[in-house]
Amino acid sequence: MPDGFSSLDVIALTGVTARQLQWWDEQGVVKPDRAGHSRRYSMQNLTVVAVICELRRKGFSLQGVRKVIRFLNREFGKGLAEIVSRNSDVHLLTDGKHLYLETSARQIVDILKNSSQPILGICLSDAVRQVRADVIARKASTSVTSSAERRRARKVS
Repeated sequence: MPDGFSSLDVIALTGVTARQLQWWDEQGVVKPDRAGHSRRYSMQNLTVVAVICELRRKGFSLQGVRKVIRFLNREFGKGLAEIVSRNSDVHLLTDGKHLYLETSARQIVDILKNSSQPILGICLSDAVRQVRADVIARKASTSVTSSAERRRARKVS
C-alpha cells in the first residue's frame, strides 16, 4: 500500500472506531493526508493510532495522551511514532496515573525515587510491532496473482 492506508484499513488494523478517527482528525491528534473526502494514513499515522489505542486501553485519557504528544513535539522535536521506534533514546513510563518520559538510565532512578507509587512500563512498541505484522500479513494475503491463477481458483471453487 504505497499510498497509505484508508480509514477502513486503520480501523481493521487497530480496532479504533470510525468516529474516533474522525474526531482525532478534527482535533489534530492524528493528521492524515486528504484525497478528496477520504483520509489517507501514513505508516507513521498508523503507528500513532496504535500507540494511542494502547494507552487508551490502559486507562489514559485522550486529553492526557494529547498533552504527551504536544510535549514530545515541543521539547524533543519528536513525534509519538519516533519515541516508540526501536532505536529511540526516549521512553514512556507510567505509575498508572501519570506518564513519565525517560531519556536516560539515570533519569529512571530519579523518577522511581520521586514517585509515590510503583512505576509500570507499558511496552508501546509491542502494539506497534503487532500493527506492522498485521500490515505485512494483510499485504501477503492480498498479493497480486496472475490471471491464470485466478481463473484456476474460480474453477476450483
